Amino acid sequence: MRITAVTGRILSTPFSYGNPAGRGGNLHLRAMDTLLVRVETDAGLTGWGEGFGFSLVGTTQEALVGLLAPACLGEDPADIAGLMLRLQRRFHNFGRNGPMSFALAGLDIALWDIAAQAAGAPLHALIGRGNRDRVPAYASLLRYGDPELVGRAVATAVARGYGRIKLHEVDLACIRAAREAAPAEIPLMLDINCAWDTAEQAVEFCRAVAGMNVRWVEEPVWPPEDFAAIAAVRAAGGVGIAAGECLGEPASLGAMMAAGAVDVVQPSVTKIGISGVLAVQALAKRHGVAVVPHCPYFGPGLLASLHLLAAAPVEEPLEVYFADLATPPYPGLIPRQGFVAVPDGPGLGMELDPVALA
Repeated sequence: MRITAVTGRILSTPFSYGNPAGRGGNLHLRAMDTLLVRVETDAGLTGWGEGFGFSLVGTTQEALVGLLAPACLGEDPADIAGLMLRLQRRFHNFGRNGPMSFALAGLDIALWDIAAQAAGAPLHALIGRGNRDRVPAYASLLRYGDPELVGRAVATAVARGYGRIKLHEVDLACIRAAREAAPAEIPLMLDINCAWDTAEQAVEFCRAVAGMNVRWVEEPVWPPEDFAAIAAVRAAGGVGIAAGECLGEPASLGAMMAAGAVDVVQPSVTKIGISGVLAVQALAKRHGVAVVPHCPYFGPGLLASLHLLAAAPVEEPLEVYFADLATPPYPGLIPRQGFVAVPDGPGLGMELDPVALA
């Protein structure tokens, strides 16, 4: 079997998330954009992947189509480790964390999709033994910046069956509004997006939220590679610390864990691929760190993250962006009563919606 084509197309769809202003909070999104990666083979098997991007998807697409695609033609799609290593080494001068590595991640997901299809098995059966037919989900809210809107969104998420809520708020009034709107037993996760410049500022914030049933504070300081500062926050803040989405290779996430910086590591499959997340899982087991992938996506990246969690030895929740898309890539990939069903078909196990593709 040989690769005959690698293509990338941008899927862009309007969305709503309960903000009258209509703009996407912390990410300033006007639409949800994603890069769909398609790998075709001479055996008739086609794999789908997703490269990270949001507003950067055009640059990731250029890296995929202009550089990676020609280098993949005629290669064996079953040799995932060998092909990915050759491509990483060949193109490393173009960036080991950015559009090039995001394009590589999308390619890696598509190759794993093909491998599972060739084996006649769902992806989760190929990569682990978790054997879950459903995975718990948590609602990942965009930033509202208004306590009333936060409380309303949290109440809506709880009404939809979510048993875990993540906020992207730094204002304590907004976080208190969320805590009041959700039952006390529902944990909150707080993604700070590297808001604080010093460990001392982050520790003060962590101590302020420590009594609010917070499972973790995510990415507390800038820059995200300052593992010593993150470890200092973890030691003094009184809450769990999570990070990892901004790191571009498993070795970097391993160094962060070795520094004692996190309780939860968050590899992003559309940035380091399925192969990279599997490597991070192995490192996390060695360091005694929980793995909860970062996955605010709607395409094959979300589906790949679902399979990774279904296969994992320890149950952890799937991040689901709390936004309603006009044309979702997978209309059936939605939480029901706080859980997402795991497809049992070959490969990723779901077909992209033709309406969304059109």
